[in-house]
Amino acid sequence: MKIGLFIPCYVDQFYPKVAIATYELLQKLGCDVRFPMKQTCCGQPMANSGYEHLTKGCDTNFIANFAEFDFIVCPSGSCVLHVKEHLHDENNEALASQMRKRVFELTEFITDILKIEMIPGNFPYKVGMHQSCHGQRGLKLSQMTELNAPFFSKPEQLLSRIDGINLVSLSRKDECCGFGGTFCVTEEAISVKMGQDRIKDHEAHQVEYITGGDMSCLMHLEGILKRQKSPIKIIHIAEILNATI
Repeated sequence: MKIGLFIPCYVDQFYPKVAIATYELLQKLGCDVRFPMKQTCCGQPMANSGYEHLTKGCDTNFIANFAEFDFIVCPSGSCVLHVKEHLHDENNEALASQMRKRVFELTEFITDILKIEMIPGNFPYKVGMHQSCHGQRGLKLSQMTELNAPFFSKPEQLLSRIDGINLVSLSRKDECCGFGGTFCVTEEAISVKMGQDRIKDHEAHQVEYITGGDMSCLMHLEGILKRQKSPIKIIHIAEILNATI
């Protein structure tokens, strides 16, 4: 099973430790992981800004870098959802269609493909789990609270079985953090207020760490936390899972 490691551009530039943790974690779980060196942005920022017609180069480059792999794994539900819904190739649409089905978010891959229910380890801290919108509502990584349906969360399933962790139950489990990609630029004030509200929920439960599967959301929350001089830290779920093995 050959795994292509798909790392979002902002993770590569600002949070390389998340990429390294993802790579090491997959290796420890028995995967043959490769990192294509010529990968770049998946094109989501352009598409979200109304310029999807300019993302053909991103699609071509993505296909060139990842066509050979059995699975493509990424520590970002947002970027995975974009590729699943928007990857196209006018010269070989059949290949693009196949590749869209091979792209997985990290915790989705661990639980659904590797069929791993527990990763042993210890993380003795009080942790709040932020469910990112694209992962939850697009990839169905966790249940939406407005539905009258049984609760599930693939990230929480992995986290809850780690020794020592105190995974709190937030008051508003699936509230948006306000990042929204370009939304935080075009609607800065609303974006910040949503982020502050999201942080208040974590503060009310006295968490030490906020974790999640999308570094973009965590980056947004981290900026607000630093401006508030809060002691709460952010950490990607890959870093917790990798540190515990």
